[in-house]
Amino acid sequence: MWFRNLQIFRLPIAWTMTRSELIAQLARAPFVKCPSNQPKSRGWIAPRKDGDLVFALGGQWLIALQTEERQLASSVVNDEVRTRAEQIEQQQGYAPGRKQLKELRERVTEELLPRAFTRRRVTFAWIDPSRGWFVVDAASPAKAEEVIEHLRHSLDDFPLAMLHTQVSPQSAMADWLAAGSAPAGYTIDRECELKAAGEEKASVRYSRHPLDGDKIEAEIKAHLASGKLPTKLALTWDDRISFVLGEKLEIKRLAFLDLVKEEAEKSAEIADEQFDADFAMMTGELGRFIPHLVNTLGGEVI
Repeated sequence: MWFRNLQIFRLPIAWTMTRSELIAQLARAPFVKCPSNQPKSRGWIAPRKDGDLVFALGGQWLIALQTEERQLASSVVNDEVRTRAEQIEQQQGYAPGRKQLKELRERVTEELLPRAFTRRRVTFAWIDPSRGWFVVDAASPAKAEEVIEHLRHSLDDFPLAMLHTQVSPQSAMADWLAAGSAPAGYTIDRECELKAAGEEKASVRYSRHPLDGDKIEAEIKAHLASGKLPTKLALTWDDRISFVLGEKLEIKRLAFLDLVKEEAEKSAEIADEQFDADFAMMTGELGRFIPHLVNTLGGEVI
């Protein structure tokens, strides 16, 4: 149970929903296997097998949204539509029009959908009700929005807001790169992306490449001077968490370093205990890391 990505949101401290209330309201929209005539199904499942819809430990909550999608390749649909359109043309003496093709595509999709394979994925979200954090383990805002949308559908009230900082991540990353050093508590790692704001969107990427040294620092400063701005920067915090910070405050490729995981393993002996230990360690570390990052970016915009 270790998150790999963080999409961070804010809940008001005044949000007073209890765990039992949350369980009852999530139960309104549980996961149901995708019907044969539908492309997608999603709903809430227990984060831990045979548990409740809200896993709780130390005042921290975990929920899980399961999505099942039918994998119907567009090329398969296109081939079948093309074949049937040729048959129709032979029968009526002229090619089917746009409206007829649209209806044909819908009919073909409806017929092939029940035979398509399905794929399932689970997206986890961590809720810290006492401090007002809502964090989704999703690589993209769109995946996080799926969870939020289903929560709004399930709950009576869900007053969620985006997290905004006084200094934008992009401005902060530009300052750190220009200075050639990270802020206190952080080290700059071996990945960076800079992108121009013009129409061509010219970009420069450094991957698995040291970003220190006079030559590389001068090169990066030249890119900054030419108008390119950082969109990604790899960092390590407190020698415990490594991550890639994005321009919109998204955290990707989050990795808890060996020391953190070893501490969790020492406190667990069986699988269920390991889940509990991992969750406790992860939320404890993130409970320190997120406020520190927000403060590093000038504090939160209320």
